[in-house]
Amino acid sequence: MRYKVVPGPVDEDLLHAVSEAVPLVPGSVEDCCTRIRDRTGVPSREEAREWLTFCQALGLVDETDRGYYRVRDPPDGEALAAAFEDGVFGARELLEVLDAADEPLDAATAFAAVRDRVPRWERDRDPDWEAEWHGRVRRLLEWGVALGHLERADDGYRPAG
Repeated sequence: MRYKVVPGPVDEDLLHAVSEAVPLVPGSVEDCCTRIRDRTGVPSREEAREWLTFCQALGLVDETDRGYYRVRDPPDGEALAAAFEDGVFGARELLEVLDAADEPLDAATAFAAVRDRVPRWERDRDPDWEAEWHGRVRRLLEWGVALGHLERADDGYRPAG
């Protein structure tokens, strides 16, 4: 399953603080969001829910019928980067575009390259979907840098390495 949520700000320390706030023993979404809000700089329950979902997409948190729990041996390094590509909707598509580019791409150019891959239901859901997806692409690019897939170069982004 791929998850759509891509929270901001892009902050690896906050990502780890959020995942550490989730209990090892499964808890309800409400309990987990309260813990995230109370133990990190995440200001609202809604944003805590986004971070919880993002952590699940990255394999840092999992869910059972009893609720969410922190994974005892979470992925890190390359495994975390792979989880980002596999678990976050749009990440793989964006990374493919950047891999195929001859030069670094800025956020606007990257969005234009993946625009046609935005599902129809996303376009129909929000009359201002392009603005939402511009922001989403910017966050995906920044998370790509934070997780080691990408690097900033010449006012744009390119594959790392």
